Amino acid sequence: MRTPPPKSPAAGPHAATRTQLLEAAGAVFAEVGFRDTTVREVCRRAGANVAAVNYHFGDKDGLYAEVLRYAHVKAFEAHPVLPGVTEKTPPAEKLRVFVHSFLQRIFDKGPASWHGRLMSREMIEPTAAMDSLVAERIRPMAGVLWQIVGEILGLPVTDERVRQCAFSVVSQCVFYHHCRPVVTRLHPGYLPLDKAGIERLAAHITDFSLAAMKHLPALKK
Repeated sequence: MRTPPPKSPAAGPHAATRTQLLEAAGAVFAEVGFRDTTVREVCRRAGANVAAVNYHFGDKDGLYAEVLRYAHVKAFEAHPVLPGVTEKTPPAEKLRVFVHSFLQRIFDKGPASWHGRLMSREMIEPTAAMDSLVAERIRPMAGVLWQIVGEILGLPVTDERVRQCAFSVVSQCVFYHHCRPVVTRLHPGYLPLDKAGIERLAAHITDFSLAAMKHLPALKK
């Protein structure tokens, strides 16, 4: 059930420079997107020589792909998929924990706050790195959610209703991130994303999803 977070890159003689490049690049990619990011600007922010990108990552494409991996490593280290969950945890509580952790990752306000914005850009304007990102990082996490939803519905994870419900759960989470500028203008103060606010939002998404799944009609053949 529990998916271990991806491992952090191994330390080495040039680990500090490599990390500085990843952090700087992540912030720039999140701000202006892959296409408008320049290696020169990344190196300026990192306080590194332009040649350092070629040394560590080969080129801008390699740097971007590694930044996406690095973002997932840091995000899941800070907010694991199912913290505190055991095999005896009821499925409904597993779903709440999953949703809460998901929201914490995308709304993180700490040094890793660019992670959520970077992923939003990648979803809207996918790059060549998307395929490996899905295979290595996103699919394992999706498998956890499919299993939880399957337990709630009493259906195998291969059932189409499981996938539909899982996508609906995720879509609610990302809606509040991607559409936050609109939501906050429609209802100022509606999204206080402090600890208590995220907990309330996670509870709403979970309760709404559980109610919908309880009344899910049979799949039409």
